Amino acid sequence: MRTITAAVLHASGASRPYAQSKPLVLSEIQLADPGPGEVLVRIEAAGLCHSDLSVIEGNRPRPLPMVLGHEAAGIIEMLGEGVTDLHLGQRVVSVFLPRCEKCAACATGGKLPCTAGSASNAAGELLTGTRRLSSEGQPINHHLGVSAFASHAVLDRRSVVPVGQDVPAEVAAVLGCAVLTGGGALLNAGKPKPGQTLMVIGLGGVGMAALLVAIAQSAKWPEPARLIAVDMNPEKLRSALEFGASEAYTPEQLRSAEITADVVIEAAGHPRAFEAAVRATASGGTTVTVGLPPPGALAEIEPLALTSSARTIIGSYLGSAIPARDIPYYESLWRSGLLPVEKLLCGNRALSEINEAFDQLADGSTIRQLITFP
Repeated sequence: MRTITAAVLHASGASRPYAQSKPLVLSEIQLADPGPGEVLVRIEAAGLCHSDLSVIEGNRPRPLPMVLGHEAAGIIEMLGEGVTDLHLGQRVVSVFLPRCEKCAACATGGKLPCTAGSASNAAGELLTGTRRLSSEGQPINHHLGVSAFASHAVLDRRSVVPVGQDVPAEVAAVLGCAVLTGGGALLNAGKPKPGQTLMVIGLGGVGMAALLVAIAQSAKWPEPARLIAVDMNPEKLRSALEFGASEAYTPEQLRSAEITADVVIEAAGHPRAFEAAVRATASGGTTVTVGLPPPGALAEIEPLALTSSARTIIGSYLGSAIPARDIPYYESLWRSGLLPVEKLLCGNRALSEINEAFDQLADGSTIRQLITFP
């Protein structure tokens, strides 16, 4: 048992600005040692993602109190019983949906989320069914099996993937969520072909990562793709063009120009963005929706447009990924220079600044901020 500093969420639905309401409270809490099949990780960097923000807002109900944070990298400091394939001092990336490798969903090659992992995430537990966080003897819930907004975390072995020591912590952190989710939505769900037109709607961390992966993949093809970026924020559109997008449009410009694409990734998490993505999908093309709108949000689409044009709509969670397979692939793309994920990063924050950082995320003015630890 050790005492750690963590950002704890006690209640959802706080009013903004969060800098004043302070929904995340920095606290000294207790972290138990890892049990069998678990590891203790000293957190180096943790990304701020809309999946965390949705819990703060109350759009994604989770058991509280909870330590948020699910996109992270850190160093292994202790191994639980039975963990023999990792070593102390090794850098690992957190994975926010572990795979038990036993259920029927795990046999779908990444298409379906693990049943056991989804259940443990909803319960605020690790995949082993335990909680290692507490305060004054009362349990504190884990967020998506990670809880990275803390100096240390205990994770199930199946919730981490090792990376090379040459991969900086800031780069490694975003491989586990933004890149895994956005890149996987493109490659695993969209399955684009050389020379096709690819579009990404919504240029937050996940959407911009999908664009960077599209650029990297296109560079390897004999016939490059036409890459279209769509967002309401002009600064993000300028960034997309600087990164290597062929074209960039606001949603209004996209609709008036009647531009379509063979594969469209919707990463905005809004019903109107989903509708725009379906409209922008070419005949025979595929719409991949990866954004997470609030539960109960509805969109309108024309079924005849799907039937007559043979369009496909696919939902993708965690990039339809097998993390142990896909993270090393993105790591290799980064190492080769094709996937400069550093471009996603827009500033490091101390844990004490976490509420202010979530204000910026909610404003839509950032791509990926990181909480870094000394």
